[in-house]
This record gives sequence, structure tokens and C-alpha cells, in this order.
Amino acid sequence: MVKARHPIGLAVLAGTELAERFSYYGMTALLALYMVKQLLLPGHAEQVIGLSGLRHLFEFRGAMSDQAFASLIYGWYGGLVYFTPLIGGWVADRWLGTKRTVIAGALLMSAGHLAMSVDATFLIALVLLIVGSGFLKGNIAAQVGTLYPKDADSLRERGFTIFSTAINIGAVAGPIATGTTALLYGWHAGFALAAGLMLLALLVYLVGSPTLPSHKAARAATASLPPLTRDEKTRTWCLLAVIALMIPVSLTYTMIWNVGVIWVDQHVDLGSPFGTVPASWFNSVDSFASIVIAPVLIGLWAWQARRKREPVSLTKIAFGALITGLSALLLTLGCLTAGSDGRVSVIWPLLGWFGMGVGFMWYWPIALSLVSRSAPAKVNATLMGGSYMALFFGSAMMGWVGSFYDQMGNAAFWTLDAAISVASALVIIALKKPLTRILEPPVRSPGP
Repeated sequence: MVKARHPIGLAVLAGTELAERFSYYGMTALLALYMVKQLLLPGHAEQVIGLSGLRHLFEFRGAMSDQAFASLIYGWYGGLVYFTPLIGGWVADRWLGTKRTVIAGALLMSAGHLAMSVDATFLIALVLLIVGSGFLKGNIAAQVGTLYPKDADSLRERGFTIFSTAINIGAVAGPIATGTTALLYGWHAGFALAAGLMLLALLVYLVGSPTLPSHKAARAATASLPPLTRDEKTRTWCLLAVIALMIPVSLTYTMIWNVGVIWVDQHVDLGSPFGTVPASWFNSVDSFASIVIAPVLIGLWAWQARRKREPVSLTKIAFGALITGLSALLLTLGCLTAGSDGRVSVIWPLLGWFGMGVGFMWYWPIALSLVSRSAPAKVNATLMGGSYMALFFGSAMMGWVGSFYDQMGNAAFWTLDAAISVASALVIIALKKPLTRILEPPVRSPGP
């Protein structure tokens, strides 16, 4: 029996996302701290184009603290970064085609990272990053799915897991590199480093583009696509339900990148024999955990597939949501066991961040693979972009929930965060059977 291999194009797409995620996570690791500790302070906030108007808009419920304002900005930025892939998928399907859309996105993101180098263009930078990410993210993920035969379910899932691992390598290196650079040379130097890595991502994609399947815009072949069949409509609605079920767990997970890093900076004992550790480094821990667990999961699922005992996708997703919720609960335990000086032992956030990364690998690559193989071909790229709507709503809601952080006790706040993801896991389990009957074949294909 010949062992199936992953296509060369997977390495190209994974390498592109590794560099792109280095830049993205490197920037976002600094974002909340940068806003709270510099940008929103007197002498800086006045220089930012459009910031006072945005604050007035967000203060519809009354005056808010800088932390609450920063949380809302972070939430909407993080959410819109994941909303625009829906638009990017439509542009690729109907207008530019996948490859040209990805290239345009990389150029816009490079410009956005460069605009972060000065306070005044902060909001302009966020807009460029939001649009650029929308053009790039969903279309990169959609290309991964097209590399595999339609019936290679288990191999495709492992391909998406490898792809997600490359993302996490960039996500580990990014916060450490930009955090160190910001510590030594200032916030804007850290953002400039992120811009350089985004340009590297563009270079990798351009060089490796010939190894990728060609996906031209649909309008080049026909003026209008045939309507979806009844079966295709049913599958589409079920996939939208799966995407909606990802919203609560996304809220819980992304909270650590926003409020979590501020909580670490304010309440965790960061002393070490080499000095105080930057709080931004913690945003590498969850990605490191995803890297560590990935080969274990790849091996486990391949072993189960050969024996026709691999869990269905929704079982994996539910388990990932449960792990994510329990990981947030570890932060609650840290708050309850704080020392007499109010400082939390570093072990609790390390365990919490690590658990979040493990949970991510159980649910997110599996959800992408499920959408990729089950979505009708006529709307495949659009639904892959639509998958990121879970992160849009999750992040936007996270920013709103996070704005109450300084009005709640720390233990109560992290308990709330944990409960949201656990509730999501329970709902997924309840709906698993009817959704699985429609989206997955009765017997999963055995692994190679």
C-alpha cells in the first residue's frame, strides 16, 4: 500500500502563513499594552487621527476607562480582521481569483504594519490591516483544501493541522521577537519588525505560486453561477450552524490576547533570574502549546483512522471547546491562590495559555477542514472566508465583555470567560448527531 503524501503546495502555503502570522501576532501581542501604556495617555492620544471621534462613539453608555476603550478597539480590530475574509472570498470567487487576491492582501498588510510606526496613523494602520487580512486569510486556507482529493478526509485534516502548526510557529516567534524589540528600542520598532516579516510572506507566496492550483474568478467562465441544489443548500445551512457554534469558544480564547496580557502585566509575578519578563511574551505560550500537541494529534488521528475509530469532526470540536473553557478556569484558580502581595504565581497563566493552545488544535483546524470538504464548490471560498465570521463575532463580543474587566473581580471575570466556552461545548455535543448525518459520510475514509 503506497503511503499518501502531502503536496508541495502545502509547504508554500504554510510558509506564507508562518511569516504572515509572525507579523500579525507580533503586532497584536503589543497592541493592548501599547494602547494602555502609551497611545491613550495624554500627549499621545491627541496626535492620533480620528481617535477622539472613535472614543466619543464608544462612550455611548457613558465615560469609560482607557482599559475599557482599549479593549473595545482591540475587539473590533480583531473581529473585523476576521470579518473581511468573507469579502475576500467573494472577491476571489467573482473578480480577481485566489492568487491575485492573496497578493493584494499581502501588500495592504505590509502598508498597515508600516503605518503602525507612528502614533498619528494608528487607526489608518488598523484599517489597512483589516482589509489586507481579509483578502489574504480565507483564500490561503481555501487553497489548502484544494490541494487534496475529495475523498482524502483524514489526510486533508492532517494537512490543515500541519498548516495550523506553521501558523503557530510564526505566532510563537512573533510576540517574542517584537516584544524584545519593543523593550529595547520602543513600541514602533516592534511594529516595524512586523512589517518586514509581512514582506517576507509575500515573497514566499510569489516564489511558490506555480505549485498551487489555479483558481480563477467565476465570472471569467460564466456570467452567473447555477443555483445551489436542495442538498447543497442544506449543507450550507448546517455549515453556517457549525460556524456559529465556534463563536463562544473564540470569545473565550481571544480574551487572553487582550485582557489576559494586561492582567499578566498588572497581577502576575514576572520576576526571573534574568530580570522581569515582558508580558507580551505570554502570547507565544498558547501557540507553542499548539506546536507541541500537533504531532501527537496527527499521530493519534492517523492511528484511529487506520482502525476506523477516528472521532467525527464535531466530537473533536466539542472537546476543544471544553479544553478552552477549563484553561480559562485555571486563571480563576490563580486569582484565588494569589500571595499576600496580590501577585499571582506565573505557573497559572502558563498553564492557562498552554491549555488554550491545546484546545485550539482540537477545534479550529478541524472546523476549517469540515467546511473545506463539505461546502458546495460554487461557494467554497466564500464559506471558507465565512468560517472566520466565528472569530469576527467572537472577537467583537470579547472586546465588549473585556471592557467590564476593571469593574469586576479578577476571579469572577475569568470564571465568566470559562463558562462561555464550556456552554459552547455542551451545545455542540447536543447537536452533533443531526449535523454529522448531513455533513459527514456514515463511515469515515480510512487513513493511508
